[in-house]
Amino acid sequence: MDRLSAQADIRNNAIRAVMDSLRAEHRDCEIDTGIAGQWEFHMHYGSLNATLDDGGVRIRVAAQDETCLSYMKMIVAGHIAGQLGTTGGLRWQGDGSDAGTPVFFREITVQSSTRLSPHMQRVRFSGHDLGRFAHGGLHVRLLLPPAGRQPVWPSMGADGMIVWPSGEDALTVRVYTIRALDVADGWLDIDFVLHPGTETPAAAFAQGARAGDVIGMIGPGGGGVPEAQNLLLVGDDTALPAIGRILEELPPAACAEALIEVDGPEDRIALTQGDNIAVRWLYRHGREAGRAGLLPAALGERDHAADDLYVWAGCEFADFREIRRIVRKKWGLPRDRHLVTAYWRRGAHGEGGDGEEQDNP
Repeated sequence: MDRLSAQADIRNNAIRAVMDSLRAEHRDCEIDTGIAGQWEFHMHYGSLNATLDDGGVRIRVAAQDETCLSYMKMIVAGHIAGQLGTTGGLRWQGDGSDAGTPVFFREITVQSSTRLSPHMQRVRFSGHDLGRFAHGGLHVRLLLPPAGRQPVWPSMGADGMIVWPSGEDALTVRVYTIRALDVADGWLDIDFVLHPGTETPAAAFAQGARAGDVIGMIGPGGGGVPEAQNLLLVGDDTALPAIGRILEELPPAACAEALIEVDGPEDRIALTQGDNIAVRWLYRHGREAGRAGLLPAALGERDHAADDLYVWAGCEFADFREIRRIVRKKWGLPRDRHLVTAYWRRGAHGEGGDGEEQDNP
């Protein structure tokens, strides 16, 4: 049940375009109210209700905790900014803080850095009040401050949007998977994929990390462990941390098969074993990551999917498109039985994932 809520009155003659944009992006979440000018959405992080009147709209968001409530406010503010070019006049009333340090931010400190394989580095961080990161998504955004400068962390604006430091204080932001988390002892592990010869700031940080180094973290977000009894996990190196965590948190009655592409046998990482778990490793043997096409080829060998199969996949963009085609067109799986995500895109730079260049966490 949603326990916290906030509301805002937005007065703008172009607000209809905002609502049209929001409905287009979240059509799968919309609930039919049967009333003209009223909309309701049940989203991953909470609910949204909107009532249109002459020249404006009243929007109410609700969520189970302050982190999710902040995310709901950002969804609304992002649509307004995207359509109107400004969030001027947007002010929230009700629960949640809209100023100061984001409730979903933590400062974390390096405890240790360990090479797991030729292409994987594990960094253990310590932090305070990590309980919220144990649920609500596998992913976080790591905030890397400029070298040699005192970190300036983001804050929240009155419109519910994050205010990021700029100029010499600008942060490098990358999406990663929490591989392991111990709330009681206050630590978490992040695994970083290493791509030699590629400019990857987060991987470079991991390789050079020393005890006492400080970075920031916001989250959690992204998908969690799929609720399925028959699970097929598909991914390259960048998805290996998420696959490892999903297998560890697999319900006892569930079965899982994993297809994992890495460069070679030396890049295999120990994963949870069991009679209900099967792991198949696919090797590139020196071919460039994102070009080998091993994952779509392995799926293409299958004629169809089992009736109760759920497919989870994370990989490079080209493989993502082909895997999604197989899952949707060839196998005919409905949307509620697969989650196929581009974890990175070859040649792209920006806010990335465990492989540095995540297209969509």
